[in-house]
Amino acid sequence: MCRREKATGASIWGTTAGEERNRKLFVLIGFAIVLGGVLGGYVLHHGPLGVLFQPTEFLIIGGACVGSIVVMSPMPILKKLIGEIKFCFTNGKETTATARDRLVSVYRVLRVAQYDGATGLEKHIERPKESEIFKQNPAFLKDHHGLEFFCDTMKVIMLGSVPPHQIGELTELILKTHEDEAHQPISVLQKVSDALPGLGIVAAVLGIVITMQHIDGDPGEIGHNVAVALVGTLLGVLACYGFVGPMAARLEFLHREEHDSMKSLQACMVAYANGSPPQACVEFGRAALPSHCRPGFDELEKACRNAGKAVPAGAEGEKKAEAAA
Repeated sequence: MCRREKATGASIWGTTAGEERNRKLFVLIGFAIVLGGVLGGYVLHHGPLGVLFQPTEFLIIGGACVGSIVVMSPMPILKKLIGEIKFCFTNGKETTATARDRLVSVYRVLRVAQYDGATGLEKHIERPKESEIFKQNPAFLKDHHGLEFFCDTMKVIMLGSVPPHQIGELTELILKTHEDEAHQPISVLQKVSDALPGLGIVAAVLGIVITMQHIDGDPGEIGHNVAVALVGTLLGVLACYGFVGPMAARLEFLHREEHDSMKSLQACMVAYANGSPPQACVEFGRAALPSHCRPGFDELEKACRNAGKAVPAGAEGEKKAEAAA
């Protein structure tokens, strides 16, 4: 989840283990609130918790749910869905600091391109994991989609034969493809969420069918069987609106955050393709970020200036740029 960092002045390269645990804990706390609110109200109404534990209802709803996922999802989407469920609990890493540091890395690469051209840039975009610039930003290195998008597009720009307006079209096409792919597993989750109340009714109807076979039995037993049947409806509705639906919505927000970071990279590269200097390019990228994780103008300018003073070995283009400044 994007958030503005405290003004400590420290550079943050990535996410600490403590922050990662806090994000996972935050989701689990939300689930606990859902269960606490529902079960707490039930207990306050003097409802017995034991009657809610019905393994057969879980089996009916869970089995139908998993089966429907297998039917509707091709194998690549099924694999992505498993990863997305993990992603829901563990990710959401964009902060003001990571956005600023990514723009600083872009600024440094564009300076190398400006002063050394394709020859100096090649080692950074062809082998980013070996680049001294990207090594100083582990969070960007771990951003597989963003880094690949940036490096591949810069390769096209450095060819010199592609007009700037076609660079814009190319990046839009890449972003659209990325967005469509990211939405596929979310769509599966949303469809499952929509189906869960209906699956709960299926479980309830099966319970009523069993109850009707003993309609001439003891009234207390009949009441108990009806209550058990209704647990299926409860489970389906609760799973839909309390768990699966919110997970799908959370994934939408997480992927929107990822998409926004790539839109920021797109703005930088399109500006560079149109002839803007590196400092102006990263300002285009900064403007493309949402306000809640957008670094300030002065903050980014200072970070870029400080980055120019600490030039790593092998960054000849940056050394020339610093000398020219």
